[in-house]
Amino acid sequence: MQSILVIGVGRFGKHLAKTMLDLGNDVVIVDKNEEKVEALNSIFPNSFIGDCKNEGVLRSLGINNFDICFVCIGRDFQASLEITSLLKELGAKKVVSVAKRDRQANLLKKIGADDTIYPEREIAEKTGIKYNAKNIYDLIQITEEYAIYEIPVLVSWVGKTIQEVDVRKNYHVNIIVVKNGDRVTGAPGANYKFIENDHIMILGTQHDVFKLANKT
Repeated sequence: MQSILVIGVGRFGKHLAKTMLDLGNDVVIVDKNEEKVEALNSIFPNSFIGDCKNEGVLRSLGINNFDICFVCIGRDFQASLEITSLLKELGAKKVVSVAKRDRQANLLKKIGADDTIYPEREIAEKTGIKYNAKNIYDLIQITEEYAIYEIPVLVSWVGKTIQEVDVRKNYHVNIIVVKNGDRVTGAPGANYKFIENDHIMILGTQHDVFKLANKT
C-alpha cells in the first residue's frame, strides 16, 4: 500500500484517485473547488479544500509523508508549474504532473517533476491503435516499441498447444495470459491447449501484433 496525494479532482484526477483507492492505496485528495471535494467526501474520508499554490496549504498536508504526489491540473498550466515546484521544495518523494503537450512536459520536468503524463494523448493513441487493426480488444503500452495486447486466438490454433503453435518462433510474441469468459490462466505453460473463444494477452511490437491480429 502506498500513500497517495491527488491535487486537482477534475475528470482525470477523480478517476485516478478512485483507481488508486481501489488498488488498496491510502489516498488523500485536495482541490480548491468546494463542490468537487464535497461530492467525493463519501469516497475519500481524507479530502481537503484548498488552493495548493499556497505553500501553507501544502505544508499542512505533510507532503514528505506521501509516496507519490499527483498534480492533475490540466486547465491551469501556471498553477501546475507552481504546485509542482513547491512540492519538490517541500520534500516530495515523487511528483507526477499532467501535461497536454511536449513543451509543458519539458517545463514541468525542468522545475522538478519526476514524471509527466498525457491523459488525452495516451487515450487517443490507445483508441487509434485499437481500431486501426482488426480484433484488438485492449492494450497496455509498456514502452514506445512494446505493448500488451488482447486478441482472440486464431481458429487454426484451437485444439493445439502453445508448444505446437510455437507462438514465439512463428509470430514473435509472448503469451502472458489466456482468458475465456471468467476463467483466467496466467503465464500458461507450453502444454496449454487452446479452446474456442480463448483470448490471449500477448507482449510484442505493434508490427508483429498487427500481423497476427489481422489473421484472427
